Amino acid sequence: MTIRIAPSADVSDDASIGEGSQIWHLAQVREGVRLGESCVVGRGAYIGTGVQVGRHCKIQNYALVYEPATLADGVFIGPAAVLTNDTYPRAINPDGSLKSADDWHAVGVTIEKGASIGARAVCVAPVTVGAWATVAAGAVVTRDVPPHAIVVGVPARQVGWVGYAGQPLERQGDHWVCPVNGTRFEEHENSIREVVAP
Repeated sequence: MTIRIAPSADVSDDASIGEGSQIWHLAQVREGVRLGESCVVGRGAYIGTGVQVGRHCKIQNYALVYEPATLADGVFIGPAAVLTNDTYPRAINPDGSLKSADDWHAVGVTIEKGASIGARAVCVAPVTVGAWATVAAGAVVTRDVPPHAIVVGVPARQVGWVGYAGQPLERQGDHWVCPVNGTRFEEHENSIREVVAP
């Protein structure tokens, strides 16, 4: 496997890029980034200093992933989505002086395995999006999203459950069923879990 970096991309010498990854035109990958194997970073995407990205992730065109975000394996970040890092943003201090890097504390967004963040969605740090969850296009996430949840709107609210294939699950009796592969789930605590045949 080889790494492909477009000539117009700005990739720090201090970034670690996994085998088989592709970084497209005008993308910026900052110092200390750890990008796993077989990832795709789209045109104009930004990955901030020290961001950790797992294997097989897709960060689509013009997405902004600010430090200290952490993305697990198989995460999808849609076009122009934003993972923020400042809960109380200000350009200046109360005395009118310009804020410097020492005048605030960056907080991160955590995206767990297989989760998807839709186009132009915003995750307002600090939040965690659980494994296999889906954040709809244009949603604004202001609180943690349970694993397998589908959230929509501003602010984002849960409207259903989603399976590994990415499609909404259908209710069948006491279970939730994937229309793609028939995988069955049951509600458990604040999420769902796969029903394993005996």
